[in-house]
Amino acid sequence: MGFEGMDTILLLAIIVIAFIFLSVFFTFVPVMLWISAIAAGVRVGIFTLVGMRLRRVIPARIVNPLVKARKAGIEITINQLESHYLAGGNVDRVVNALIAAHRANIELSFERSAAIDLAGRDVLEAVQMSVNPKVIETPWISGVALDGIEVKAKARITVRANIDRLVGGAGEETILARVGEGVVSTIGSAEKHKQVLENPDLISTTVLDKGLDAGTAFEILSIDIADVDIGKNIGAELQTDQAEADKKIAQAKAEERRAMAVAQEQEMKARVEEMRAKVTEAEAEVPLAMAEALRSGKLGVMDYMNLQNIMADTDMRQSIGDVTDKDQRNDNQGKK
Repeated sequence: MGFEGMDTILLLAIIVIAFIFLSVFFTFVPVMLWISAIAAGVRVGIFTLVGMRLRRVIPARIVNPLVKARKAGIEITINQLESHYLAGGNVDRVVNALIAAHRANIELSFERSAAIDLAGRDVLEAVQMSVNPKVIETPWISGVALDGIEVKAKARITVRANIDRLVGGAGEETILARVGEGVVSTIGSAEKHKQVLENPDLISTTVLDKGLDAGTAFEILSIDIADVDIGKNIGAELQTDQAEADKKIAQAKAEERRAMAVAQEQEMKARVEEMRAKVTEAEAEVPLAMAEALRSGKLGVMDYMNLQNIMADTDMRQSIGDVTDKDQRNDNQGKK
C-alpha cells in the first residue's frame, strides 16, 4: 500500500507539472494563432511568434492584418508590419487603407501609407475621401461691396484627398480660410451688391481661379455658393457715424468760441469798471482843483455860483428827459 500511494502522488505531481507547463507554453506561444495563419495560407514560423512575444509585440496585431492583406492580394511582409507597430503606428488601419486603395485602383505603397499614419492622419479616411469626395460647408462669410452694402455668402466646397500631399500638406482649416478670403475679396471688388446677388457663380469662379488648394492635402473639385443674403448698409452707417462725429466736433468748436466770447465779455466788463474807477477818481479831483483855484484867486465866487447854477440846470433837464422817455415807453407798451 505504501508504494502504491507514493506512485499515485508522483503521478498526480507529474500531471500537475505538465498542466502548468502546457498552460505556460500555450500562453507564451500563440499556437492557435499560428494554426489560424497556416489555415489561411500564410506561413508564419512558430519561433517568429515567440520572438514577437520577446519583443513585446502582440502577435495578433500583426498576424491578423497580414492574413487580411494576403487574402486581398497585397504583398507585404511580417517585418514591415512589425516595424510599423513598433514605431507606434496603427497596423490594422494601414492594411485597411491598402486594401481600399487596391480595390479602387489607387496607387498606394506600404511605405507611403505607413508614413501618412505616423504623421497623425487617418490614412483610411484619406483613401475613402479620394474615392468619395467630401463636402465642406463654410460659415456665413461677410463682405462689403463698393456701394457700401454688406453681402453674406455661404459656400460648399467639394474636396478630394491628395494622397501625395497628405504628409506636410495643410488641412481643412486652411481651405476654409482661403475660400473665405476669396469670397470677401470678390464681394469687395463688385461695383454694386446687386451684381453678386444676380450672379453668385461670380464668387465661385473667381475663387476657383486662384488655385486655393496649393500646398494643401486636398484637391478642390468645386465651390458652390449655397446661399447669399443682404446684411447691413455699412456705407450709410459709416456716413451716419461720420456725420455724428462732425456734429460733435462742431459743437465742441462752438462751445470753445462761446467760452472765448464769455471770457472776452468779462474782460470788457472789467475794463469798463476800471475806466469808471478812473473817471470817479478824476471827478474826485475836481472839487480839490476848484478849491485850489478859489484859494489862489483863479476862480471867483460869482464864477463858482454860475457853475453851480449850470450844474443844477443840467440835472433838472436830465430829470425831465428821463421822465419823458419813461412816459413814452409806457405809452408804447400800452398801445401794444
